[in-house]
Amino acid sequence: MYRKLGVIFLTVLASQVQAKVDSSQAARLGQDLTPLGAERAGNAEGSIPPWEGGVRPPAGYQPGMHHPDPFSGDQPLFRIDAQDVEGFRAKLPAGLVDLLERHADYYLQVYPTRRSAASPERIYAATRHNAEHAELIENGNGVSGAVAGIPFPIPQSGMEVIWNHLLRYRGEQTRIINNQAVVINGRANLIKRDRYLLYVYNRTGMTPDELGNTLLYYRYQVTAPAKLSGTALVVQDPLDQVLTTRRAWRYSPSDRRVRRLPSLAYDSVQPDTSGLATADVVDAYNGAPDRYEWVLLGKREMLVPYNSYKVHQQGLAYDEIVLPGTLNPALLRYELHRVWEVEARLRTGYSHPYATRRFYLDEDSWSILAADLYDARGELVGLQESHPISYYEVPMFNSTLETLYHLKTGNYFVDGLDNNEPMYDFDYPMSPQDFTPQALRRAGN
Repeated sequence: MYRKLGVIFLTVLASQVQAKVDSSQAARLGQDLTPLGAERAGNAEGSIPPWEGGVRPPAGYQPGMHHPDPFSGDQPLFRIDAQDVEGFRAKLPAGLVDLLERHADYYLQVYPTRRSAASPERIYAATRHNAEHAELIENGNGVSGAVAGIPFPIPQSGMEVIWNHLLRYRGEQTRIINNQAVVINGRANLIKRDRYLLYVYNRTGMTPDELGNTLLYYRYQVTAPAKLSGTALVVQDPLDQVLTTRRAWRYSPSDRRVRRLPSLAYDSVQPDTSGLATADVVDAYNGAPDRYEWVLLGKREMLVPYNSYKVHQQGLAYDEIVLPGTLNPALLRYELHRVWEVEARLRTGYSHPYATRRFYLDEDSWSILAADLYDARGELVGLQESHPISYYEVPMFNSTLETLYHLKTGNYFVDGLDNNEPMYDFDYPMSPQDFTPQALRRAGN
């Protein structure tokens, strides 16, 4: 079924960048390493606890609810603001230090570390299989021998780490109704979207042959404000986006036409973001990795967004979350976690507003939690943050809210505001036929 809509992925073993690990290394998964490859043990100081399987749903939780905070009784350990940020510089992204220094009323509340990330058992099993079979091909632009789980749970390179983020578990199929906010000169404008995602790579029973070169399908329709209502987009995302480019179509209600977008990747501007967000900042980073050199800098302990249930709570007004210069710091939670640090350096011959990007990935989920963005002159110009929670019913650990701060201008972009919308539907029926130009046209009529 998936082959018919995409180009069949020929897994030619060309330009292999890293080899799979041997069975003795893979056997560490589920032992001294977690099933996804994190260090199971805590740190020597005890400020990071051991991983014990992730969080369990709180009593009374039912699928369809906004996810209640299992750590609501936690009190902040300490607070960081512009007055004392210098003492924490080594444990914070550079962009977050800059944000604190620019906004005297902004602060971080640091809570006890809770290693709450969890995935289904089949994802753990698939990750164990991938560890001995997954390989980078086509100069790192594709992956062979992997399906469903993390491809490189014991990574040897920055390229392998970023592929772990790109292919991490995010459920199988999801309908999401939420809002994005563009904040310019302190004023927020919201756009509400009805979104559909079909994660082909993660589907139960998927095989490499059936997968072909298909990663996921994505579609959304704008439902507010009225002037944009009916605008829609569909995306077909291949696994190897150099072999087969991402295909995207946009429907405009003004002329009732579907048009193929010439590009929706790399540094092309996302529609309806007033120029604040490039295509590749969705989900912190997405798309082909070919325009950057990916350098693995190692692993370190950092203060990062985590267990962000307070900003996810049902009924919270959006103008209480999105303030003129930043998100409301009273609603955010930071914890000390081990993260993989990867620096992306733009290759010669390419252009992008972000010539260097430094990503900080959660060891327990492979999600990018923060990123520092630098321009071609080496100046720090941006900060991305992902504020994650556990979606108990799947289970998965993923962002509930993402931000991109433009540090020089003070403008910023927010995606994922869902406090006053129905909760995600992880069982919504959909198929690849729902993600074609024809389906987009039907939805618009």
